[in-house]
Amino acid sequence: MESPYLRKARIQDVRHIHGILLHHSRQNLLLPRSYSELYSHLRDFFVIVSEGREGILGCCALSIVWEGLAEIRSLVLSEELRNRGFGRKIVDACLSEAVTLGIFRVFTLTYQADFFARLGFWKISKDTLPQKIWADCLRCPKYPDDCDEVAMLMDMESPLER
Repeated sequence: MESPYLRKARIQDVRHIHGILLHHSRQNLLLPRSYSELYSHLRDFFVIVSEGREGILGCCALSIVWEGLAEIRSLVLSEELRNRGFGRKIVDACLSEAVTLGIFRVFTLTYQADFFARLGFWKISKDTLPQKIWADCLRCPKYPDDCDEVAMLMDMESPLER
């Protein structure tokens, strides 16, 4: 396999993003996304691809939630990329984009709390997040009583606010 690399998602990636998210959602690792949602939020996604290989090896999205707040979502990597630094690389790309947009607070709802803690996120109460984020949760079969995702936040204070 040629060396995998990171780039922004393209329209031809939607079918592959849908497939990898659906595969991981069947393992109860995240919520699936519809084609409609993926097309309308394509600009949120980064993907990891490899020349000469069809499809994607991983993806992650930065979704703007509110003024000054964004969410890292839909983070998945193929087995062959795990524990090779690609998770950090794709999350770092999302965090860099957040800062570029002037967003310095980024949260995630995850089953991979240890991974996000190593990146500088810390656990928070889900109750501290705006109600706007719960729209996705309403579609989850675990909502509201059996939700076992961990809410985590990174606050990258704006240098202008110091």
